[in-house]
Amino acid sequence: YTEAVSLMDQKEYVKAEKMFEDVERLYPYSQWATQAQMMAAYAAYQDVRYDDAILALDRFVELHPSSDRTDYALYLKALCYYEQIADVKRDQGMTTDALNALNALINRYPDSSYSRDAKIKRDLVLDHLAGKEMEIGRYYLTRGEYNAAINRFIAVIKNYQTTTHTPEALHRLVESDVTLGLIDQAIRVAAVLGHNFPGSSWYQESYDLLDPAARAELLSKRGILNRTIDSILKPS
Repeated sequence: YTEAVSLMDQKEYVKAEKMFEDVERLYPYSQWATQAQMMAAYAAYQDVRYDDAILALDRFVELHPSSDRTDYALYLKALCYYEQIADVKRDQGMTTDALNALNALINRYPDSSYSRDAKIKRDLVLDHLAGKEMEIGRYYLTRGEYNAAINRFIAVIKNYQTTTHTPEALHRLVESDVTLGLIDQAIRVAAVLGHNFPGSSWYQESYDLLDPAARAELLSKRGILNRTIDSILKPS
């Protein structure tokens, strides 16, 4: 085991992983076997062989569900996915896997020190997924496929309400509604945008899209319209 740790220090991760596996194989009932399993997974992670690391970590969690290292195993598994997240122009399957892995850690060990960092990473992952929805929605919008675009913007508001993309999603709904001639709906969404994000440039852009009569109606109904974000997910 000490030899394997020394190999880790020398960044000889493949050799170290094999030696950790030898510890478990040759001394399965020793005090070092469980830790060697974890270290073998960590060596694969350090060597950027994420699939191997995930397999080893899943095995560790299955064999040692009550270990004081299980929270770390779940955290390391989440990192394996998190570090493979691609930009929003590419498939987001890995991002979804990262979200699921982070949630598994947070839900199972809410008070773990690793969960605190996992919550930060989860927020970033959610923002990333919302960004992908926005990219697709904007694409549909430029092609005049308004219903498809609206569905994407609604998905952002419904599923990623706490992300940085919500103000733009609301504005894009206003833009789509104005184009479709749904002025009452546009006013309702603009009211929600202005109430929840009063300093946002997206609200100003939405306001500018409305004609003078619609602007006057928006301002005159300040105390009447339901301005909660959830209100626009329900029929008016």
